[in-house]
Amino acid sequence: MNLIDDLNYRGLIQQYSNEESVKELLSHKTAIYCGFDPSAGSMHLGNYVMISLLKRFQLAGHKVIAVVGGATGMIGDPSGKSAERNLQTKETLEKNTASIKAQLERYIDLTDPEKGAIVSNYDWLGHMQTIDFLRDYGKYFSINYMLSKEIVKSRLEAGISFTEFSYQILQSIDFYHLHHEFGVSMQIGGNDQWGNLTSGLELIRKIDGEGEKVECMTAKLLLRSDGKKFGKSEKGALFLDPKLTSPYALYQYFMNVTDEDAIRFLKVFSFLPKEEIEDVARDHFANPGARIGQKKVAYEVTKDIHGEEAAKEAIAMTEALFKGDVASLKESEIEEVFDVKTPIREGTALEDALIALKLASSKREARTFVSGNSVLLNGEKATDPKLALGKGNALYGRYFILRRGKKNYALGEIEE
Repeated sequence: MNLIDDLNYRGLIQQYSNEESVKELLSHKTAIYCGFDPSAGSMHLGNYVMISLLKRFQLAGHKVIAVVGGATGMIGDPSGKSAERNLQTKETLEKNTASIKAQLERYIDLTDPEKGAIVSNYDWLGHMQTIDFLRDYGKYFSINYMLSKEIVKSRLEAGISFTEFSYQILQSIDFYHLHHEFGVSMQIGGNDQWGNLTSGLELIRKIDGEGEKVECMTAKLLLRSDGKKFGKSEKGALFLDPKLTSPYALYQYFMNVTDEDAIRFLKVFSFLPKEEIEDVARDHFANPGARIGQKKVAYEVTKDIHGEEAAKEAIAMTEALFKGDVASLKESEIEEVFDVKTPIREGTALEDALIALKLASSKREARTFVSGNSVLLNGEKATDPKLALGKGNALYGRYFILRRGKKNYALGEIEE
């Protein structure tokens, strides 16, 4: 299967500037770039779709350039925004740019300059003079052309500043610069970037001639089967920084997706070949209760983003909770699994702890749960509702993991 057919099988392509020309460019080694916004200190799972696309191109033998928007991040991309962004300080953007670069280095092969590079557009935009910007580039963009872009039209009623209005010109300069500096002939981006990407083609062809071989391609905006934006959890974005979203939390996200999404996301995120994905899908739908698809996509995504050791640890943590073997969890793993801790005073009775942790609504109910053998304390069956909780019977001298029934877990921590 060729690269384009593989990307289509995975549901990754939304639009081409010219499908036949894109296929022609990809029929031999070419240079491809994608931009990444440093508006935050970490990228999220939505960004990883584009990172994985760059990796697929690189594995197919193409050169890839990841551009961090050290300069354009100071302006703010209006794409997908209903209101003006708050402008970041230069110091914040420098810090974010360095952080995003470090994340990209984990996924893109930089062992050979002919394979890939990571650059910041501040290098060529940061010191550009206003007059040069207007004379050398602004003159190629008519107001009518810029107003026709959906990213601008969608903001006209609410209002858009000249600062954000000029963003598409700056991104076009990126494409022009990379075309001449690195031989880049194709830009990829999310489908909400279509207007910015095609503006880049417009600039290059107006300056270099209509026959210039440059194209662009967008990836589909991924949605879950319930229509909600992909990559969002109840607590927000799923970040690539393990300090913001732990490998365990990432693993659990995919363990809890629907059957249909499990296979769809396996296509989008994993680097497994079509044949293996089809085998997983067949086995999964033959026995949905075994959650084969969820287990596979959770492992593959966690492994590719955080490494095999982190993925195996997430599996071990999941199995420990499923089996009730919570005493085997490391102290750091307990912190990772339970993001909510309820303070428990030394000497608190088990029945009162169950109420404090919202596992029971009254002492009577708590005693009923205990006598019914449905309460586990640190993985052991609890038999005495009056048991005093203290450092002596706490995990690591501080934690109480209580389980009521099969799935209702809560974490208590001895008050200092």
